[in-house]
Amino acid sequence: MTHFGPLSIAEGAELRLWEACDAVELTEVIAANREHLATWLPWAETQGFQDSVEYLDLKRLQLEANDGFEAALVLDGEIAGGVGFHRVDWVNRSTSIGYWLAADAQGRGLMTAAVTALLDYAFFEWELHRVIIEVIVGNERSRAIPERLGFRQEAILREAKLVRGSHEDTRLYAMLAPEWAAGGADREGAERR
Repeated sequence: MTHFGPLSIAEGAELRLWEACDAVELTEVIAANREHLATWLPWAETQGFQDSVEYLDLKRLQLEANDGFEAALVLDGEIAGGVGFHRVDWVNRSTSIGYWLAADAQGRGLMTAAVTALLDYAFFEWELHRVIIEVIVGNERSRAIPERLGFRQEAILREAKLVRGSHEDTRLYAMLAPEWAAGGADREGAERR
């Protein structure tokens, strides 16, 4: 089974695995950011307490099944977002990453740092070969993360995500293990820009 975190990613910010006791706080942060999140994430439009309980139970099962994990991004002791692996394809040595962040936590580089930590874990701990991130076209803040980290855009997936009753195109970004291992200096420069 995976052992992860808590892991400091910035001053006052850490990643830690979700816990069952996070249900109330998770529900509250989603409710406080509902309009901000639901623009891009269909689940945020209706997420309530029972949904949070079920989500956290699924995350526990995911961890137990060695199928990746998702983590809370905690800022100054409070949940400010989530980031994690949707699942792991162990046969092909690949996975995908998803993330969300409260509106008032944006603009500090927290999600870039969080995704960096997960990429290090995927490539150096699990020795995976490929990680993808899908971003809905138009979500510029989310798009900036894979681009800043040196991912390559491989495709536009037509009408791939249903958001608020409309099928939206997504950009498919990918990073390969050799690219990540070779790109340290380039990533650091990109993060400062």
